[in-house]
Amino acid sequence: MNASSPQPGPPVRLGANYTPSAGWFHHWLDFEIDDIRRDFDSLAALGLDHVRVFALWPLFQPNRTLIRGRAVEQLGSVVDAAGERGLDVAVDALQGHLSSFDFVPSWLTTWHRRNMFTDTDVVEAEARYIETLAASLADRENFIGMTLGNEVNQFSDRPHPDPDTCTHEQAGRWLERLLAACARGAPGRLHTHSEYDAVWFQGGHPFTPAHAARVGDATTVHSWVFNGTAQRHGRSGAATVHHAEYLIELSRAWAEPGRPVWVQEVGAPAPLIGAEHAAEFTTATIDNALTCEDLYGITWWCSHDVSRSLADFPELEYSLGLLTADRAVKPQGRAVAEVAARLRAAGGRPGPVRRPTALLLDVGDAETAPGRTTCAPGGVFFEAWARLAGAGVRASVVLADRAADRTHLAARGVSEVLDPYDVVGP
Repeated sequence: MNASSPQPGPPVRLGANYTPSAGWFHHWLDFEIDDIRRDFDSLAALGLDHVRVFALWPLFQPNRTLIRGRAVEQLGSVVDAAGERGLDVAVDALQGHLSSFDFVPSWLTTWHRRNMFTDTDVVEAEARYIETLAASLADRENFIGMTLGNEVNQFSDRPHPDPDTCTHEQAGRWLERLLAACARGAPGRLHTHSEYDAVWFQGGHPFTPAHAARVGDATTVHSWVFNGTAQRHGRSGAATVHHAEYLIELSRAWAEPGRPVWVQEVGAPAPLIGAEHAAEFTTATIDNALTCEDLYGITWWCSHDVSRSLADFPELEYSLGLLTADRAVKPQGRAVAEVAARLRAAGGRPGPVRRPTALLLDVGDAETAPGRTTCAPGGVFFEAWARLAGAGVRASVVLADRAADRTHLAARGVSEVLDPYDVVGP
């Protein structure tokens, strides 16, 4: 790679996390493939190229030794329906956690309480389940690959009310074991894991940036500005509209150059991002993310609004869709469609920008990152990066233990490394 002029990579994927318009993820209980086909028609009409779909774990594996064949067949029919409309599909297995609700099999709770990360029998059952799903989809051309589950790290630590605690080493072994099961089931596909932002921001959290950026076939980031970012900086502040870009660059500090980064979730949460500003936020967020090297894709959360007929969701969950529950296109849906059209006109990817300036990140040991709270909203590093972004500086991130490695800096096109305190002051 020419360090002075980053070269465009493969076409950037642009898609949506699929939330069924009828029944939300409970649609597996009353499975209607025609409803799903109509949903996929509405997404294909936006010019999207993929969806991420979610298998509710308790329904697919209701007993430790039972994986329901009918559920696996239904998943295959969902992937096929997407393919008929030109959509590729990534599949999450361990759901796990979705929109504030936990879906954990009964054989892991109450009288059968076991740790999902460390219990030998449980991990063996999880691996068998994930391999089964992967193998069932391996021959479908539009199957992207597996993600172990949605933000499963939230089960491992506070603030979960009943966490399955584990150590950093145990979390790493769990990831490696289950990703190996994905690879056995579907060799050569893109297999990943996903975490919510405690992995980047919460000191002592067992899932670490090194896990996220060095384990699996790609790094996934989930960008949500309700984490204190929009509260501190407002809906149009640099930290807010550059948040996805920030997480991409933060993750690349731990990765080797060339590792793909997937913005697997990003959305416009009300009321921090009001409905009248959702399209503007959507366009700015995606355009800023597109300036990054090694960007694999962006998958918006979510496809369709949660129906108001369903109770007890946090209020923001009812309005995150690109389309309504009646499949009407919303302003943010039109914004994504416009970006998709621009991407196609540019051959799938605009050129990434040069980032000769890097911000120095010292979190202590790179494997465990005990000082990663500096990366969170309000932290010195976070605020310094945001200040640079507001001044028009597209900064990359360099770990302290790599800041003197000229080969590493040259490979990333870095010619200047700034201390965050020099940016924000003492």
